[in-house]
Amino acid sequence: MPQTPDTEHPVEQAADGAFNAGEVIIGHVSNTSLDHPLIHVGTFFGINFDVTKHVLMLWLVAATVFVVITWTVRRYLRKGLREPSGFMTALEFVVEFIRDTIVQPNVGSKWVNAYTPLLLTLALFILAANVIGLIPLFDVLALVNHTLLHPDADSFQAQVTHGGVTATGNYNVTAALATISFFAIIIAGVRAHGFVKHWTNMVPHGLPLPVTMMLIPIEIMGMFVRPFALTMRLAANMSGGHIAILAILSFVFIFNGLFGAAAGIGIGVVSTVLLAVPISGLEIIVVLVQAYVFTLLTAVFIGMAIHAHH
Repeated sequence: MPQTPDTEHPVEQAADGAFNAGEVIIGHVSNTSLDHPLIHVGTFFGINFDVTKHVLMLWLVAATVFVVITWTVRRYLRKGLREPSGFMTALEFVVEFIRDTIVQPNVGSKWVNAYTPLLLTLALFILAANVIGLIPLFDVLALVNHTLLHPDADSFQAQVTHGGVTATGNYNVTAALATISFFAIIIAGVRAHGFVKHWTNMVPHGLPLPVTMMLIPIEIMGMFVRPFALTMRLAANMSGGHIAILAILSFVFIFNGLFGAAAGIGIGVVSTVLLAVPISGLEIIVVLVQAYVFTLLTAVFIGMAIHAHH
């Protein structure tokens, strides 16, 4: 949520000290700590290894998924129960849903056990990242800092509260996920048909040589367009929803500056509730749909590489 301007959040203030909605929104959805990282590591082989708030959120999501699922499954196996209960029931439903409705129809029964773990991992990670991104963790910590703790402005605890973040709203994260899908598609085709046959399957057989030569660069381009589409779709949808909600929440502070505290806050709160609540509900649906779509398209592309009908 947007925060009122104060000396602890200079990025959210305009030059004259007034509330600046644009800087607030950019501060929440962008990697603003890139120039002032939370943990400075340094650059090695041309790669910046500094820990920014996006990297921190990525670690948080990965650790949460690993710990929760590992603990749940081991607890279930240790008790030796025949029927799952509690969270294990929901986890089993997700596993069976992805295996039976996404993986098997696209890759076939022969390869379903080979690619279900990969697609299940992608689905759970993206879903967890999307859901955790909806929880205002950093904003709650900022409120605690402002009202109770009052940490030094240069401290880790103060720097980490400069805006919330969704890991899958970062194009670097979605590009890495799409790169995994890209190589999984190639590996699936090579395993199913062999190295040479996989690449020759990209172009339909029996076509005249000029047509084949024209199709080769088009097919190669299409091979790279698929992961690019996966990258942009996920990151854009997650960033767009947060930008919309933040823009609406900014009405409170904008109206406060235009009409004064009482009238401005009254108008702002009413308009914010009427607009932000439906959009927040839509954002919850987007969180689920985007995890499903990314997993489904990856399964479809893997299935196309396995079942090449040329």
